Amino acid sequence: MKKFLIPALVLTAGLAACSNNAQNETAEAANAIAADASATTQNAVADVDAASDRALGSAEASLDNAGARMDNAADRLDASADRAGERAEANADRAGAAINNSADRAADATGNTLTRAGNAIKD
Repeated sequence: MKKFLIPALVLTAGLAACSNNAQNETAEAANAIAADASATTQNAVADVDAASDRALGSAEASLDNAGARMDNAADRLDASADRAGERAEANADRAGAAINNSADRAADATGNTLTRAGNAIKD
């Protein structure tokens, strides 16, 4: 303990012996260091704020772009579904027409057969 007390007393005595001018310069240096530390901290805070703003802006833009791409994809899907529905309707119309034509031909064939059978019975 005495080992630490002696240098501290010598240092205190040395500081007390400093002139007012030296003490003022020491105080000014301490103030300058404190001001520099404060300015550095403020700059660091400003840099972090700016980086945060840029990151948030980039994230927002990415989300906006993703939303726009999803909207476009949904629009394309709707258009594709509409075209598929139109093709299905057209195919159903053609199938219906083919069935009607086949039924008409079958009725005509049946009628012709009955007419020939009736003619054969008359003879």
